[in-house]
Amino acid sequence: MVHLIEISHKLKKKNVQSWLARELFFYSFAWQFGTNVKNIIKCNNFCLLIKIPLNLSIDFFFILKNYWQFNFKILSDLTGIDYNNKLLLIYCLLSIDLNFRILIETEIFKTHKNFTNFYEFFSITSLYSSANWLEREVWDMFGVRFIGHNDLRRILTDYGFEGFPLRKNFPLTGFLEVRYDEECKSIVY
Repeated sequence: MVHLIEISHKLKKKNVQSWLARELFFYSFAWQFGTNVKNIIKCNNFCLLIKIPLNLSIDFFFILKNYWQFNFKILSDLTGIDYNNKLLLIYCLLSIDLNFRILIETEIFKTHKNFTNFYEFFSITSLYSSANWLEREVWDMFGVRFIGHNDLRRILTDYGFEGFPLRKNFPLTGFLEVRYDEECKSIVY
C-alpha cells in the first residue's frame, strides 16, 4: 500500500516521463550489470553512485552511452581521490533524456612495471571527447596513466615539474623552491 501511495505522489508531479524513464533505467541497469557492480547507492532522485570493479572495461561505458535505456551522452567530470595505497576515480555522466546523473566510482591500484610507480586505467576518449582534457588533468594531478590515451601530457603544471601534487605522498613545499624576482620580473627557480 505504501508503495502505491509513493507512486501516486510521483505521478502527480510534472516530471512523470522522466520519473518513468529513471525507473526503467534502474531495472535495466540491474538486469544488465547486476552481478558485476559492487554497490549502487541512490543519492537522490536525480543522482546515483555506482561502485564498479576494476575489471569492467570500456564496454561498460559504451553501454551506458549508446543503449537507449541509459543514454548517458555527456561526461561532465572526472576526478580522483587519493588514499594511501589506492586511488578512486569518479566519473560523472549525465543523461539529458532521463534528467539524471550517475557517479561511477572505481578503485585502482599502483602498477610497478619497469620500475615505475603509476596508477593505470583504461581511457574513454574514444567514447567521450571531453575525456581528453579531464584525463590529462587527472594524469597531471594524480599520476594516473590512461591506457589508450593519445595525448597524455601535463596541462596544469610546468613541463619540468616532478611528482603529482594531489597525491598524499607529495611534499607540502614541493621539490623545488620557486619565487618571483622583482629585478628579472619573472619566476626564478
